[in-house]
Amino acid sequence: MMEGTNLTLKDLLNPPPVMPWREFANWIRMSEDHDTVWGWIRNGYVPSHKLGKHVMVNVALMTQQLLEKEFTL
Repeated sequence: MMEGTNLTLKDLLNPPPVMPWREFANWIRMSEDHDTVWGWIRNGYVPSHKLGKHVMVNVALMTQQLLEKEFTL
C-alpha cells in the first residue's frame, strides 16, 4: 500500500512527463510489486529512457499512447 500518499485530482490529470521507475510503480499503486513493473519496462510495455544509472518512465508518451489506443478501439 501507499500509506501517506494522497493523490489529488491534479496529480492524476497533470502527471510529470517523466519519473523514476520506482516512483512510477508507487504512483500506479504497484509498490508491493516493483518486480512486475520492472518486467513491463524491460519488455518494452512501459516507455522508458535510461539517464545515467537511472531509468525514467516516459509518462507523457505512455499517456499519449493510451489515449490513441482508446480512440482506435
